[in-house]
Amino acid sequence: MNFIAGVFKPPCSVLISLADGRTRKQVPIKKDNGQTVMLPLFQSQETIIGEVLVEPTQGKKFEHNGIKIELLGQIELFFDRGNFYDFTSLVRELDVPGELYERKTYPFEFSTVEMPHESYNGVNVRLRYILKVTIGRNYVPNMVEYQEFVVRNYTPPPPINNSIKMEVGIEDCLHIEFEYNTSKYHLKDAILGKIYFLLVRIKIKNMELEIRRRESTGSGSNTYVETETLAKFELMDGAPVRGESIPIRLFLSPYELTPTYRNINNKFSVKYFLNLVLVDEEDRRYFKQQEITVYRLLED
Repeated sequence: MNFIAGVFKPPCSVLISLADGRTRKQVPIKKDNGQTVMLPLFQSQETIIGEVLVEPTQGKKFEHNGIKIELLGQIELFFDRGNFYDFTSLVRELDVPGELYERKTYPFEFSTVEMPHESYNGVNVRLRYILKVTIGRNYVPNMVEYQEFVVRNYTPPPPINNSIKMEVGIEDCLHIEFEYNTSKYHLKDAILGKIYFLLVRIKIKNMELEIRRRESTGSGSNTYVETETLAKFELMDGAPVRGESIPIRLFLSPYELTPTYRNINNKFSVKYFLNLVLVDEEDRRYFKQQEITVYRLLED
């Protein structure tokens, strides 16, 4: 039994560490198993420096076919789970084929890396960045070690941010106008606006504002759309009267939003909508939906 265990024991240990690993900001990321892990945070055009430590098991030498490290940006669609589409791929050769007798450290550097897309873990798609070390072996599978990291990219405030004005009406029964002050919001922003009741001939019981996220993945017959309601905010409880106006003030920071992602590498999109819902006394629902743009503003 000990002999069998020895056969399958890895011939060495591999540790990937970042040069600024202790000082770089870490962010919590929820994994598939529900556990939350802390991962280092980067943004596009940063330089990633670190080292790979390889140590033979119990001081025994082992042969290898070369050692390399890759920086990969990958998209995985869950209907095609296990197949990763690489949109960023950089490689550094760390060692030529040979033998290792003792612990060895290999420095690496990826300079001003273009990382155009943010890390994203959605319902049907995942976008991730990893450092991947591969140790080539003869006659047995290669040894592979991963270190995941997170990318977030920041956008300056838009120079033009128009208000949204819309009307909702049911002929001779209901006519309301609603206005949101802006159409583009950063992740810590507040949605401000007003609702005007111009005609009310049905008995409205309550009114709420929803934030919805729509994730579209794939294309053609393999298109999957998932809509999640992330927030429900009650604007009014009780019947409004003609001429009444209801203020809107909804803060976004309590909710787990991402920026709007439009057609990321022809693989997926993430869009956000404000959904205004009115419910009458017979529980009939009237709603009006409007797309908004969400962006990530550089935090202090």
